Amino acid sequence: MTDAILETLKRASSGLKDAGVRFALAGGCAAYARGAAPSLHDVDFILPQQDVPAALEALSGLGLETVKPPEDWLVKAYDEGRLVDLIFSICGYPVTSRLLERAEPMRASAVIVPVLEATDLVITWLLPLSEHSCDYGSLLPQVRALREQVDWGRVAAVVQDSPYALTFLTLLERLGVLDGPVVPTGDPSWP
Repeated sequence: MTDAILETLKRASSGLKDAGVRFALAGGCAAYARGAAPSLHDVDFILPQQDVPAALEALSGLGLETVKPPEDWLVKAYDEGRLVDLIFSICGYPVTSRLLERAEPMRASAVIVPVLEATDLVITWLLPLSEHSCDYGSLLPQVRALREQVDWGRVAAVVQDSPYALTFLTLLERLGVLDGPVVPTGDPSWP
């Protein structure tokens, strides 16, 4: 499945670039591009909401089936059954040009794509944690692999109102993934 997802990543990212859509790779594929072990179930791109119509048109032109689900924060496309999420809002935070400008061009499956900056990537994983979705086990290996690329003080500042995210940071400290307690630093606004 990993090879098929990476092929979808190549195809979709090339189509978005050719259409001039502003985007960044997120999720497990972004973690993989940054050196984490493959944990690839789908391809996640973030993009501004105003770029969604152009993105859907570009992916449809490549033969992907596009879908507007009931959720009001993403749209989907399917490449022979493989899911591509086009995310334009993360926990109520709209994807902004500022967030995309922090993305770094990196090689992901033989193509250079903008990849969400590691600190922002971790924030996108921690903000959605809640009593209904709190799987620390799947986050741990990804975060452990990226730990040296992340500004943990900035993460703590942004997620400080989430008891689930702060508990995860404490878990990272207690497991020795982080060198000590994380002190919130910097501007807590995001993105």
